Amino acid sequence: MLEKQHYTNGQKVFELVDGTLTYFFKTGKIKAAGTYLADKMEGEWHFYRDGGQLWQVGQFKGGLKHGSWVRYDRLSRVEYEETFLDGKLTKPPVAED
Repeated sequence: MLEKQHYTNGQKVFELVDGTLTYFFKTGKIKAAGTYLADKMEGEWHFYRDGGQLWQVGQFKGGLKHGSWVRYDRLSRVEYEETFLDGKLTKPPVAED
């Protein structure tokens, strides 16, 4: 997962500092960030659109989706929520009105 070090423009693809892994877009803006333990995503992660806007917030356990996942639309409204258990969807998406 952490093989590619830099984009062709020289921008770092990721940075791992004190157990926090941050992925970057080619532009340098943050793509995703969260805890990285024992070579796996763990706990709460935030994912962003290339413009910097929050896209998703979700939980990981041992590298698998586990717990609540919320996706936001481009107007920052909840698009839908899902719940996972050990990487498997347990609650189907529910669209918000």
